[in-house]
Amino acid sequence: MDIEAKKFGPAASTEADAALGFLASEGTAALTEIDEKKLVRKIDWMIVPRMWAIYFLQYQDKILINYASVMGLLKDTGMQTDQFSKLALAFYVSYLFFEFPTGYLMQRLPIAKYLGLNVTLWGLLTTLNCAAQNYAGLIVLRVLLGCFESAVAPALILITSMWYKRNEQPKRIGFWYLGTKTATIFGALVAYGLLFYTGDRFRSWQIMFLIFGLITIAVGICVIIFLPDNPMASRLTHEEKLLAIESLRENRTGIENKHFKMYQFVEVFKDPQTYFIAVIVTAMDISNAAISSFSALIIKSFGYTTKETELLTIPGGVVSVISILTGTYLAGRFDQRCLSLIGILACGLLGGCLMAFSHDGMKDTELAGNYLTNCVGAALPLMYSIAGANDAGHTKKVIMNAIVLVVLSRKYSGPVDVPHGGRARLYIGKDCDCRDCLGSNCFLHPVEVLLYVSESASRYEGRGTASGEL
Repeated sequence: MDIEAKKFGPAASTEADAALGFLASEGTAALTEIDEKKLVRKIDWMIVPRMWAIYFLQYQDKILINYASVMGLLKDTGMQTDQFSKLALAFYVSYLFFEFPTGYLMQRLPIAKYLGLNVTLWGLLTTLNCAAQNYAGLIVLRVLLGCFESAVAPALILITSMWYKRNEQPKRIGFWYLGTKTATIFGALVAYGLLFYTGDRFRSWQIMFLIFGLITIAVGICVIIFLPDNPMASRLTHEEKLLAIESLRENRTGIENKHFKMYQFVEVFKDPQTYFIAVIVTAMDISNAAISSFSALIIKSFGYTTKETELLTIPGGVVSVISILTGTYLAGRFDQRCLSLIGILACGLLGGCLMAFSHDGMKDTELAGNYLTNCVGAALPLMYSIAGANDAGHTKKVIMNAIVLVVLSRKYSGPVDVPHGGRARLYIGKDCDCRDCLGSNCFLHPVEVLLYVSESASRYEGRGTASGEL
């Protein structure tokens, strides 16, 4: 692609987008020849693997408590099943309440540095889990873990929207979101291997927390050092920076702005799209918390041994990986996020029905249904993509991302709404999953139409926008 010599607009105001200010300060861009596809690949290698590593460890550290539950954690700490449910509640409540404060800090501070600091601190907390002796210690750690992990998803959504065009975003979000599913596979293998540990000094679950906590700390430090805060501060050449920024002009959503703008804050809550997205995310993700926190217990309740349970959690991760890759590819290839969402949730609905309507003793059918419910989580990267691509203005994007993540925190009721008794674990997999998948599908069709109308109107209005805007 050619960057033709041209005069950029007048110097931007102090509250303008940082990218517009960067272009204005350049004056005249030199004529040069740059392969845009090659540049995109360079950007991919520079940021996407790091984002994947962050999301991999975030999910891994979150579900370690799940693996530890069948490795002796409950017995060693004297916890009951209802107390274990409250550990998930504690995490999501703190996650919910800290989402808006962390969104504000994310806008005011260098985003990559802030993200790296949060990763490092949650790694420290994960490491400290190995020293927890009782329920009180664990619940304090889970509360703090929720505070620091609340920065991860909104930061990654913002970073993706800073670097990629709309049609490029679904695949990149899908790739770093794969961290959740590869974490399921890798974590299960590590947990299975640690079940053969026979030492007396440490419990197997303590070693697991220690290993992943130290790895997370190391990754957090690397993020602080190597992940750029924006295209202007990256290690790209001067010409590559200009092209990277110019290519994002068609998004008309801006790249970065450190000024909190109240009118954009108000616009978010006046936009009907905000409420439709909130409803659909709520409906589809209540069950995700139950699956991520209780999947090992659900599978074990089908009649499998502890070692078999750890291995049988792996196919669920494989199903998730396939559904994420397929859904995000189709969404980017055909620019049809909502249709991809419907297909993914239909598979999750089938899994919920298999679990809900199977007779006792049909553990193979229930296990297959449990695996298919993992498709529901694959809809999240597409919702992240919608949230990141359809809001113009940095403040608006930050607030919209915070709303999506706050709504996701509603899913903490999944683990807590579990009835007591011998069939408590089966309830999570059956009724809760089927109900939420059905609710999601009921809301998806009108949401698809409304989002389409909203995006079309935005693009139409954009035709009259001055070319100097970002």
